[in-house]
Amino acid sequence: MLRLILPLLLLIGSALPALCDDTVPPAGADKAADMQSMSDFLRASPDCREFTDSCSYCTVVDGAARCSTPQIACIKKAYQCTVRSTQ
Repeated sequence: MLRLILPLLLLIGSALPALCDDTVPPAGADKAADMQSMSDFLRASPDCREFTDSCSYCTVVDGAARCSTPQIACIKKAYQCTVRSTQ
């Protein structure tokens, strides 16, 4: 009987932290929803030719953004223009 009860108690005990009410969401969860979309950024900065969000590096070619693959374990930030056109 003890062989049945002990594993059952361990199983229930390991699931309890997932059911807690006081778990804290990740810090960036709310910020991601507030961040500007890439298309909004490009509309607001038509002279921007290269930009980054600290995860991907993008170049604007023929009005479309071409971006690198996001880096491992990056924390996305607001888009920043790194190169503007001189025209």
